[in-house]
Amino acid sequence: MVITPLASIVERLGLGPHELVAMVGAGGKSTLTFAIGAQLTGRRIVTTTTKMGLDQFRDAPVLIGPSDDEIGDALLDNDVVQIWRAVDHRKAFGCDPDDVGRWLGLADHVIVESDGARRHPFKAPKVFEPPVPALTTTAIGLIGADALGRVIADRCHRPLRVAAAGKCSPYERLSPEIAARVLTSKLGTRKNIPGGARFVVAINKVKPDDHLAAELADILAAVGQESVTIAHHPNP
Repeated sequence: MVITPLASIVERLGLGPHELVAMVGAGGKSTLTFAIGAQLTGRRIVTTTTKMGLDQFRDAPVLIGPSDDEIGDALLDNDVVQIWRAVDHRKAFGCDPDDVGRWLGLADHVIVESDGARRHPFKAPKVFEPPVPALTTTAIGLIGADALGRVIADRCHRPLRVAAAGKCSPYERLSPEIAARVLTSKLGTRKNIPGGARFVVAINKVKPDDHLAAELADILAAVGQESVTIAHHPNP
């Protein structure tokens, strides 16, 4: 198992010169969203189609409900801008997926957090989730390695959905086999991923001796699912 440092994730993913990258699943989406935004080159927009905690903000200008002209003007002076529909004292509220897709015409890259998990390390989506832009070029489905081996009902967001996609009981432990079923299922992590988008599973927060993460990576490879393993870092 080759573990990629977070600081090298864009190089490992081999992202192209013009990408709309959507993050789904659970286990470090916000951290990965901003890491990819920082490592890509050119003019970049970082946003969400769900909600994001204000504690996730990074050092880039924030635009609230801007027009396309305002976005274009901001990108003339800044390599990276953050865009939210609205904010309150705790949360940034997400933008419409159609708007996010349109912004790919204004920037070199758009990086969007397209799912919510209430800080759990794994999840499966409800009927209305996840709001992934139709023009997504690369979708990254996350799982936190710290979910593996734990009881689904104790550790996962929407555990009944995880159990349904994984074809198991919510009171079972999340084995690599069950996790792989959820990650590759259209009832699970692949739900609402556009047909033309590249889909990559990211096993996040992996430690060198993590045999469960290594087993999951092997299972995914055996079924032809592209995946990356990302090193454990202090801000999951």
